[in-house]
Amino acid sequence: MLEEAISAADCVALQLANDAERYAELGRVLRSTAFNSALTIARGSSDHAANYCAYLIMARLGRVVASLPMSLVTLNHAPLATRDTLTIAISQSGQSPDVVEPIRYFRAGGATTVALVNDIDSPLARAAEWAMPLRAGKEQSVAATKSFITSLVAGARLVAHWQDDPALHDGLSALPGALGEAARSDWSGALEVLAPARNIMVVGRGIGFPVALEAALKFKETSALQAEAFSGAEIKHGPMALIEDGYPLLIFATRGPTQAGLLALAAEMRGRGARVLLAAPADVAGRDLTLPVAATPDLDPIVAINAFYVMAAQLAEARGMDPDRPRHLSKVTRTN
Repeated sequence: MLEEAISAADCVALQLANDAERYAELGRVLRSTAFNSALTIARGSSDHAANYCAYLIMARLGRVVASLPMSLVTLNHAPLATRDTLTIAISQSGQSPDVVEPIRYFRAGGATTVALVNDIDSPLARAAEWAMPLRAGKEQSVAATKSFITSLVAGARLVAHWQDDPALHDGLSALPGALGEAARSDWSGALEVLAPARNIMVVGRGIGFPVALEAALKFKETSALQAEAFSGAEIKHGPMALIEDGYPLLIFATRGPTQAGLLALAAEMRGRGARVLLAAPADVAGRDLTLPVAATPDLDPIVAINAFYVMAAQLAEARGMDPDRPRHLSKVTRTN
């Protein structure tokens, strides 16, 4: 897991060096097509990447994007309207029937279907009209790292070409260097708090919330640490009841309009006795963990999660776990 997280910068560089004209062509198609609806299809870490891609689309292009409950297609056989729909599937293996079947269904119904997939020879890649390779290479660890990061990058590339935004293109080009720096981040200060912990709340908001979701999953997956992810806007709607002296919170305060509220939340939770680990950029004086930043705030979650992954691998070992072989889990999950 640690080696693959560190290699993410090289994988992203490889992805960015390939398929430029295909992304440009997809961008031209997306700009020329009127969509009544847009959907994402994904599970697990890939669904967190889909949330990030959806947020970018909504924030930058004004299209409302929903996450499709796949059982509507695979089990309920619901008569969903498909024409004039953009459907984006994200997967590492491209093998699970509940990801593949909806793409087949929507493509047969006239939707524009895109698959961001690591295995370009998979059933999902063959089912989609537009199969875009992640180019993360084979991932040995059960816990996805480099494939998740390349999924985020592929989603951002799709948006950059759809919007035809030079600043976002430039920011993507600078990502390999930023990821290299992120992999060298020192988050060892979190280990003392988390090694003996029994539970944790992971908090983010806006474009940073998918990172909180992914971090919570990795805590469960690699350290058997009960973790829940919440938006900073939801803490006071029930989760506040969990807070007691010493309760650990990891707060991702990435740059952007949600940062001020997350910094205020960190201060309030400290006042209530929580053991807050505030991850924030270097210009935030009260931070506990330094968040690396990208060339533009919209890309900050991509480098933030790489700093987290390095710490998560170290935490698993500190808790006596093998992050590469989590109990009860396998690399490819097939559900209907």
